This record gives sequence, structure tokens and C-alpha cells, in this order.
Amino acid sequence: MTAIDSGPATLEPAPQAAKPRSFTEVWVVSIGHSLTHWYPATFYLLLPLIGNELGLSYSEIGSILAAQYFAGALSNIPGGLMVDSFGRKGVLMSLSLFWIGFPYLLMGISSAYWMLLGCAVLVGIGNNLWHPTAIPWLANRFPERKGLVMSFHGMGGNFGDAVAPLVIGALLASFTWREVVIMNVVPGIIMSGLILLYLGRVYSAETKAGGHKVKVERLKGKALFSSFGALLKSKALVMLCTSSCFRAMTQSGLLTFLPLYLAREMGYPVFWVGASMFALQAAGFAAAPIAGHLSDTIGRRQIILSSMTMTGVVLVAMIFAGGTSAFVFLVALLGFFLFSMRAVLQAWLLDSTPRNLGGSAIGVLFGTQAIGQAIGPLCAGLLADRFGLMSAFYFLAATIVVANLFVFFMPDTQKKAAA
Repeated sequence: MTAIDSGPATLEPAPQAAKPRSFTEVWVVSIGHSLTHWYPATFYLLLPLIGNELGLSYSEIGSILAAQYFAGALSNIPGGLMVDSFGRKGVLMSLSLFWIGFPYLLMGISSAYWMLLGCAVLVGIGNNLWHPTAIPWLANRFPERKGLVMSFHGMGGNFGDAVAPLVIGALLASFTWREVVIMNVVPGIIMSGLILLYLGRVYSAETKAGGHKVKVERLKGKALFSSFGALLKSKALVMLCTSSCFRAMTQSGLLTFLPLYLAREMGYPVFWVGASMFALQAAGFAAAPIAGHLSDTIGRRQIILSSMTMTGVVLVAMIFAGGTSAFVFLVALLGFFLFSMRAVLQAWLLDSTPRNLGGSAIGVLFGTQAIGQAIGPLCAGLLADRFGLMSAFYFLAATIVVANLFVFFMPDTQKKAAA
């Protein structure tokens, strides 16, 4: 690990070599991660139905997602600081998963636009606990395979994103959207309890085996805020977070308005809209371990630059292919490149962050991403209202180009860490 340039004396030395760990930990946490993505992915598919029932405009639909992401942006950094000062990671992961699922139950009984906004805010706050907890925890336990482990964790998210539209699209053929939302809460409650039990057993087993578990010094009080101030001065953090903000604008705008385009402009029924969104996420699922492994071997920068460049190229091709059968093929190709870089960005950030500040760094990353996720649908919705739905895709192509520029000027911290 490389320390931040101006970090205080509280930062930890590089970790010692550890015994090989069971990949079961990765799978369990990744399954939990899939459910944190399942619920928002469900909501993207339900938005056209909710919008029709409540008579919402494009701008109002975009504002519901904006409220969720703005709440996440405001709460991610405090959440990251709390994670770094709190030792019970299993408790935090379980709490996060429950907190994400429960507001969607409330949405199922709501009939007002403002209630939907309030539930979206609750989801945004709950979601900020998962990533600052789970991502550094996994990275600290598998330091030599950080990119690969982050990719498996990301695959969990891609799985939830991919399967949810397909399953929910099929359920909507037999049930109302309100009934589907209520049924959807059960898996999250079950998984929340399983994570709490499993990680508790892991900690207990390691303690009995002689304290074998990864030790990360917890920072508290003045030391925590002093170290966090040094973190914010890191050029690597600033460049990666800004790039990720623009990439998040692309992703959230695409997930919001692609279903609307397929349903309203191309006339797809709900099931085929879900199938198209499945193709988008399934391609990202396949790409994640490839990108993660390659980033561990040939470097983070090369993978991210190439993925972002291809994302921009495919988005431009989608604009010219609008209304044709080639559009759906390009949707899948877009998912391959757009979602493959997510885990690599996280691994690159943790390469340049002290282990006892991992939660804070991920909190900043996801906080800035939440800003991008909030701005993306709102700006795209305003453009779509004024210039037509296709103008939203022009805007999204521009955002991924800007994201690539910031990565280009990013210092190569992975090489420094290896030196």
C-alpha cells in the first residue's frame, strides 16, 4: 500500500503476509451486494408504470432518482467515517441491507409523488453504509488480489442489476407493481440475517485460532479527522472521484432513460424492456472478473482508459442506431465496457489509501458518485423534456468523455505501491 502524500503519523505500515483465506467470504458478501443493487434495479423498471399511474413528467421521474442520490451524497462521507471508527462490520452490512429494502415496501403503499421522494431519500441514506464497509473489508483480507476480489463483489451488484429487471418484468405480467414491490422485501430481510450470522462465525473462528484475523487500527476522534483531512488532499483521490462522478452521471442517466426509450419510442412490452436491461447488466457481469484480473496484472490505468473510451464509442453508435434492431445489441456491448471499470476504480483508490482509512475513501468515492447519479437523470430529464428523448443520450456520451480525461491525468499509484 502506498500512503497519502501528506498523511499524519497515525497511518499504518504495509500489511504482513497472511495465510490464504476462503473465498466463501467473498461469495457471501457479494450475494449481499447483489441485493443492494436488486432493489434500485427493480425501481428503474417500475418507474414507467409508476409515472403513468401518477401522471409524472420526465423531470419528476428524474427527480425521484435525484433525491435518492443526493441523500447518498450527503450521507456517504459521514458513513465512511463511522465505518472506520466502528469494528462490527457484519452488523453494518446487515443494517445497510435492511435499510435499503424497507423503503421500497413503503413505496408499494404510497400514492403521492412526495412520499416517493421521501422513500428515495431513505434508500440513499441506507445504501451509503454498504460500500464503505464491505469494499475495504474485502480488500484488506485479499490485498494481493484486490482487483479480482473487487470484481467479484461488483459481479454481485451486476447480478442483482441484471436479474432483477428480468424477474420483475416477468412478475409484472401477473401482478401489479405494488404487489411486486411488497413481495420484493422478503429476500433482503433473509439475507440481512444470514450475513450477520456468517460474519459473526468468521470472527469467532479467527479469534479462537489465535487472533488470525486482519488487524486494522481504528481511528477515533481527533486522529480520525486529522487523517481524513490528509486523505482529501490526495491527488489520486480527487482525480478518481471526479472521474467516477462523471461516469456515474452516464450510468444513472442510462438506467433511467433507456427503459423509457425502449418502452415509449421503440414500443417494447414490459418483458422485453426487462430483457434488454438484463442484457446490459449481464454483459457487465461477464466483463467484471476479466477487468479485475487484468488490472491486477497489467495495471488499473490501462483497463479504465480503454473501457471508458469504448463506452463513449458505443454510446455514439447507439445514437445513430436508434429505432433499429442493432440498438439492443449495442446496449449489451455498452454494458460490457461501462460496468467493467467499476471494481477497478475502487481497487485503484484503495491502492493509494491507508488501510485504516478505506471506509472514508470509499465513502468519498461513493459520495461523489452519488452527486453524479443525482445530476445525471435530472439533467437528462430536462434535456429530454425540451429537445426530445434522444438528446439525453447525446448528453450521456459527453459525460463519459469528460470522465476519461480525469483518468488520463491520474498518478499511477499502483506502480508506486509495487515499488
